[in-house]
Amino acid sequence: MLLGIGYDIHKLVENRKLVLGGVEFDYPLGLLGHSDADVVIHAVCDALLGAAALGDIGEHFPDTDPKWKGVSSRVLLLKVADLVKERRCRVNNVDVVILAQKPKIGQKKGEMKKNIAACLHMDADRINIKATTMEGVDAIGRGEAIAAQAIASLCEEL
Repeated sequence: MLLGIGYDIHKLVENRKLVLGGVEFDYPLGLLGHSDADVVIHAVCDALLGAAALGDIGEHFPDTDPKWKGVSSRVLLLKVADLVKERRCRVNNVDVVILAQKPKIGQKKGEMKKNIAACLHMDADRINIKATTMEGVDAIGRGEAIAAQAIASLCEEL
C-alpha cells in the first residue's frame, strides 16, 4: 500500500468560472490559475503523484507551459492516472476535503465523485468528498480563496 497527500489553494477572482471536482458552480467568482484552477482535482493529482513517488503536479504540468493554459483539470487527472498505471499501481481510494466558506458544496459532491472516479477508471464508491468552512478565519474564511486537501492510496500490482 502506498499513500500520498495533496494540497492546493487558489484565489477567488471575478470573470472566472468556479470549477471544483470537474463540476462548474453557479457562483460570481472563480479560481485564478493557469488551468481551470480546480483545487480539488489538483490536490487529488498531487496525492496520486506523491503515492507513486512521481513528483508533483507542477513538474508534470508547469504553469510556464502554454499547452496547459485554460485546460480542464480533468485532462491533467487522466494523464496522472496513466502515469500511476505505468508505475504498475492501481488507485485504491481517494479522500478529499474542500475548504471553502462559500459556495455550499453538498449538492455537488456526488457529481464530483463521479468525475474523479471516471478519470481514475474506478468505482465512485472509492472516492470520498467532504467540505468544511473556515468559520471566517483567514483568506478562505473571508471568501478570498478555496483550498482542497487529498489523500490517496495505491496498491502495487506485482
